[in-house]
Amino acid sequence: MRRLVLAAAVSAIAATAHAQPLGGEQPLLRQLSGEVSSARQQAIIQRLVGFGTRHTLSDTKSDKRGIGAARRWVAAEFAQMSKDCGGCLTVETPSEVFTAARIPKPTEVMDVLAIQKGTTDPERVIVISGHMDSRVSDPLNATADAPGANDDASGVAAVMEAARVLSKHKFPATLVFAVLSGEEQGLYGGKVLADYATAHGWQVEADLNNDIVGNSHGQNGVADNTHVRVFSEGTRTVETAAEADRRRYNGGEVDSPSRNLARVMDALADRYLTNFDVIMVYRTDRYGRSGDQVPMLKAGFPAVRVTEAAENYTRQHQDLRTENGVKYGDVIEGVDFDYLAQVTRLNLLAMASLASAPTPPEGVDIAGAVTSDTTLKWTPSRDAVAYRAWWRSTTDPQWRYSRLAGTSGQVVLKDVNIDDWFFGLSAIGPDGFESPVVFPGAAGRFKATPPAAAK
Repeated sequence: MRRLVLAAAVSAIAATAHAQPLGGEQPLLRQLSGEVSSARQQAIIQRLVGFGTRHTLSDTKSDKRGIGAARRWVAAEFAQMSKDCGGCLTVETPSEVFTAARIPKPTEVMDVLAIQKGTTDPERVIVISGHMDSRVSDPLNATADAPGANDDASGVAAVMEAARVLSKHKFPATLVFAVLSGEEQGLYGGKVLADYATAHGWQVEADLNNDIVGNSHGQNGVADNTHVRVFSEGTRTVETAAEADRRRYNGGEVDSPSRNLARVMDALADRYLTNFDVIMVYRTDRYGRSGDQVPMLKAGFPAVRVTEAAENYTRQHQDLRTENGVKYGDVIEGVDFDYLAQVTRLNLLAMASLASAPTPPEGVDIAGAVTSDTTLKWTPSRDAVAYRAWWRSTTDPQWRYSRLAGTSGQVVLKDVNIDDWFFGLSAIGPDGFESPVVFPGAAGRFKATPPAAAK
């Protein structure tokens, strides 16, 4: 009898709220998706491969070969895009000097950034990144040809095409198109970006790091041009010991801001892309490997890694050669440009949606112990016209049920028991764009915590 009563209660909850994707239909997102050009991305990768090597320790003086020529070309391309949009992009080249195991002598690591300032909320920043540097089998070999067509000229092509398309439009939040260096030597370009963002007071809401996003044929012979993986950390890198204690008790292991960014990307793919889906991977990166999103996470910024679904390891970090009939090396023939265009569309959708939506809710808290109802509280913001309370089963990967919450800073969910569900809150803007869902408390907080506070 008790089992029947419980089933009836769950059915009653489901009847009062719908399972739904984030936000409503947005014509702008349809338009942006159609503006991506695979031919332009092919031309970008051809040009980058044409520099011979883009190793971080390679020549910086030549205009034809090496990392210096590559970064100057990227900066010039961004400058031309800015000219085309009436000066809407500011090109910056932050750098730092590093010495490390893979950088045996002091070396300048320089990033190339194109910054599109937001119209009404410029302190809030959405970043897309990819790294221009390449390598062969020996990470210290700075002279051998290292085409780096997929790792990671494909990510750079995604960044540059995103800049070309999005610079034609205006957004409330600031967009940053980041082409990084030094990734293969120890994620140093990601650190330069994180340090620059911190020094300039950026409130980074999302870093979409694209690394190895252009191949659709796996080493095992499996072809997959309909999926892309989005990796996201489960708990915040900068979580304090006290915050970890609360999370272990009340939940939040799968609700970091980075994880909720991945959920947004998954929902956008489902709605706007044809025959293309996100595989959410509950991991910061591939097993035993890493990318430039890691320094951003260490700085307290939400970040995800976007990577193709079917990797071919014979084309990653390999000398150009043929052995036993197998061709090794990261050459342009290994790039599927139609697939890369789909990955780029996903990034465009995410950037435009996030930059158009209100700031993710702040001060989100929850109460409801020893009652049948759950109460969500938050700090109302100036850019939201409504909020939406969300809940889902504790074992459900996606937010399932929702209810509009108004702007008072509090909503009571009648007969929704706090013990049985995970809860969150999103903010809705005047044009219907909706922020990512924020899980209550420190576990889900989007606003960066200074790294020093996490010690």
